[in-house]
Amino acid sequence: MVTWTRALCDNLDLATSAMNHSNLVAFCACTTLVFINVTAASAAVLPTDLAKAVTAYDAAQVNGDRAELERLLAEDYTLLNSSGAIENKSQLIADYTAPGFKLEPFVVREPIERVWTNGAVMGGIATLRGTDGGKPFTATLRFSDIWAKRHGVWQVIYTHVSKPPN
Repeated sequence: MVTWTRALCDNLDLATSAMNHSNLVAFCACTTLVFINVTAASAAVLPTDLAKAVTAYDAAQVNGDRAELERLLAEDYTLLNSSGAIENKSQLIADYTAPGFKLEPFVVREPIERVWTNGAVMGGIATLRGTDGGKPFTATLRFSDIWAKRHGVWQVIYTHVSKPPN
């Protein structure tokens, strides 16, 4: 990052020679700070209350826990599923609590965790296994859950699911 910024500053062409040295130094310093801040925000540790909510949401999906799903999904929740169909909160809850549906515990690979004030993206790839209507299934999916902290409570407001390339 710093090397990239130095290279940018070192490679400015001679047309910038009209720019005084202090402006050039200020430009390079600001550019470096912007990249450091973006990287620091991306690598931030999850707030404790968000981490607990994410763990509870995963458990609620595995356990088909209607009450927890109701609590952790926002009223305006939207899912764009791997088939391209759009579902709302009640449809998702119906799927996870349907008779004959059971999801096994899963591990998130290639995790994506981005946090900002009152918002976060949590995602990755998961291989889901279980039964649906009594029939076994396996599906490997890439997902992104968008979380919002509203009135002091973390809830999922949007999920996008797709099939990763083979």
